This record gives sequence, structure tokens and C-alpha cells, in this order.
Amino acid sequence: MNNFLLKSYLKCKRKAWLDFKGDKKLKSWSAQNSIQNFVEFKTFEEYTENSLFSGLKGCKDGYKGVLGIKIHSNLKQDLESVINPSILIKEKGESIWGKYKYIPAISKLGNRTTKEHLFDLALSSVALEKFQNSRVDHGIVLKRYKNHIKAEKIFLKEKLKYQAINIFSELKNSLNQNIPEITENRKKCSICSWQKYCDNEAKSKGYLTDIDGIGLNTSIFLNKLGVKDINQLASFNKKALDLKLLNNQEKNIPKYFKFIDQSKAYISGRAISLPNRNQYLKIFFETQPGFLIFDIESNPDENHDFLYGLLSIRNIWQNSKNDIYEPILDLNNEKKKISESEILKKLKLKNNWPILHYGDTEKIAIIKLARKANYMESEIEILKSRFIDLHVIVRKSWILPLKNYSLKTVANWVGFNWEQKNVSGSKALFWWLQYQNNKTNIFLEKIINYNKDDCLATLHIARWLLKNSSDEFIKR
Repeated sequence: MNNFLLKSYLKCKRKAWLDFKGDKKLKSWSAQNSIQNFVEFKTFEEYTENSLFSGLKGCKDGYKGVLGIKIHSNLKQDLESVINPSILIKEKGESIWGKYKYIPAISKLGNRTTKEHLFDLALSSVALEKFQNSRVDHGIVLKRYKNHIKAEKIFLKEKLKYQAINIFSELKNSLNQNIPEITENRKKCSICSWQKYCDNEAKSKGYLTDIDGIGLNTSIFLNKLGVKDINQLASFNKKALDLKLLNNQEKNIPKYFKFIDQSKAYISGRAISLPNRNQYLKIFFETQPGFLIFDIESNPDENHDFLYGLLSIRNIWQNSKNDIYEPILDLNNEKKKISESEILKKLKLKNNWPILHYGDTEKIAIIKLARKANYMESEIEILKSRFIDLHVIVRKSWILPLKNYSLKTVANWVGFNWEQKNVSGSKALFWWLQYQNNKTNIFLEKIINYNKDDCLATLHIARWLLKNSSDEFIKR
């Protein structure tokens, strides 16, 4: 057992068990894990000013940063471990190496320092104290932001070290038992290497959290009402549910009725149309000179939108030689330059064209750029009015037989296929980090092709909505 399993255990008990005992053939490549590893190594390189070495010789020779150390440690009776600290950082002190010692450090994505970070540092410190014969009372959490590295000092008190050892003991017991049940709080499952494996089991067992909008708390509440799985939810009488909800002082009754319909669609594989859905499509039936389809690629940890993709469509109903895709790159996070020179200018050139997008990210990004460019409020309001969020229209028009309503999920269901296989926003971000590291244009080409397909997927969804509107609106 090692500290990597502990980190998995803190995220999900089932993940730790699968990492230890699962069939690795069923494990998928995770872009998020690759991003984490890439950013981590780059952070360590810069923080140590390239004074990095791997293995025991690095400690003996006094390198500022040492990677790849494996410390065999007996944490307590019958609790053997192999601790592999992410990195050891040299500082002043006394140890078996001489007039210096090492402390553990980790790198994080995002702003929060979590229990996972704290227990990882604490467990590493316990093993490291014995390994170098020197006390370790603090560690470091490193965070990379806009080419700067922030170091957060974490004091490792005895209570925290004691808790880390106890949780490691819990991990040992868990690994000696049968595979844990799938977690009902599945928000983080989308970045897990075992997602597909668990999804198949969850679907076969009818987990309520497979229904769009049902999280852990809602699932527990439905269990309390006697609804244990998707089949029960789909067959639940709405009047009976109404009474139960009122007795439990639940006010948002329509939300639960929609869960019933979502369950029916999910089980049957058939979409359910919602009343008055065509009112959301009227814009498409009015005479328009054309439409812009907009999609961005971002690095959220750097607050950097590195690609703005614009697809100009003359006719929403059919492809044309006049349809043009334009990728606008911001290679150096120069938002002011981009806002003044390209993206807003292109939107202005076609100021009477509606802008189709999927989700609110694109609209938010453009409004921010407009404010940075000192647009007047009246101009910003006009710009806002041009945006048409197809994600909102889909949700207000249809209940689809899907687990979620993301662009990938909906576009795949309506028949669109991305040219590059197994792509995602996380994979595009991984390509972007690769490009930043070695300036190889092939990674930019992959990102641009992916973004173009995102725009085409958005168009594909728009056409599906139009084709499945009521007959009186069908364009002939």
C-alpha cells in the first residue's frame, strides 16, 4: 500500500480498491490525470530552479528537489507502507545527510487545499522523519498561476499525522474487503479513469444519480420517500409523489415530476417533447443574413481562453461553400490585445447575426472582453441579446434519454461524431499545455480541429431541434 492509494481512497473508496485490485484493461486514459502530472513536473522544475534529481543520490548530493523516493515505513503495528512523496524540498536543518534536511511538497490544480493534500503531506512527513532522522513539522503546497508559483506552508501537527495514519489503516481494511459500492456522490466521476466501468454497473443497477439533476442529497431524499432506483422512479405515480412531497414540506414539486419523466426517457431510450417548445426556436424562422457559432477552449487554472472559434453559417438548414470557420488564438494570454484586434471586431462586422453557443461560458467570456474594451452598457446589452444558448433551448424543449446534457452527450445522441476519437475539453487543454511546453504546431492543429468540430456539433444540435419542431414550423 502507498500514499497514491490513500489519495484515491480520499476521493472515492471504490477508486482506491480498483486502483489496487481492478483489471487495468478496464481503466481508461484520463486527460485530467495527465494534466495534473504535466503541471506538477513543470511546477517542481521551476520552483527548484531545475535543481532536480531522482532517487536517493539526490538526497545525498543535496539537490534542492528530489523526486522518485520510495520510503518503506512501518506506520504502526501491522501497518506497512511504501510512501512515495511527490517531491522532497531541501531546507536548513540537521539530518543524516548533513546540515540540511528535506520536507514534503505537493502541487495542486485549483485554489482549494483539500484533505487529500493535507493527509498526503502528513503521511509523507511521518515516513520522512524516520527516513532522514530529522523532525518534519511542515510541508508545502505549490500552486501555479499565470507563470508564477505560490507556495503555501502547511504546519503538520501531531493530530494531523495521527489522523493520516488512522485513515491509512482504514484504507488497508477496505482493500481487504469486497469492492465498495459505487459512490452516490458522482460529481467527480467524469475525471476518473474508472468512470466507464462504474457507469456500466450503475446503469445495470438503476442508480438514481444517473438521472440528470439528481445528486447525493436528492437521491437520499427519494430513498426516504420509498424510491430506490430508476425503475421505481419512472413508474411512480405523480399524484402519490405529490402527496408525499407535500407531507415532507417540499415546495419544488415540478422538479420531481421532471425526474419521473427523465427516468422514463432514460429507460425507454426515447425523447419526450415539452409543451410550447417551438417558442424557443422562433429566431431560426425569421429572416436572418446568417448565424455565427461560437466555442472557446480555456485553461481555467490560468483564467486563459486560448482559442476562440467562430463558424459563420449563411444558411442554418444546409452546408455551403460560404460557411467559414475561423480560429482566433490567444497564445500569450493577452486578453486586451485579442479583444481590441480580432474577436470583438469580427462580431461587429456581422453585428446583425445571432450568435449560437452551447452553455453560458462563451457569452460570459465575450461580455468580459467587451467590458475590458470599454464598451458602453448599451452596446453590451445589444451584444448580449445576440447570444442564443442551445443548451437552454434543449432543456426547455426536450427531455432526452441521456445521463447529462453536455455538448458531447447531446451531439453524439443526435448523430454527430467528432473527427478525432475520445476528445474532450480536458484533452484539448492537455494538448495546449504540450504546445506551450515545446511549441510543436501539431498540438495547435489538434486543438483547432477539435474546436471546429465543437462548432459543427453545436450546428448539428440546432438542426436537430429544427427538424424535430412541430410541422407548422418545418421549413420546406
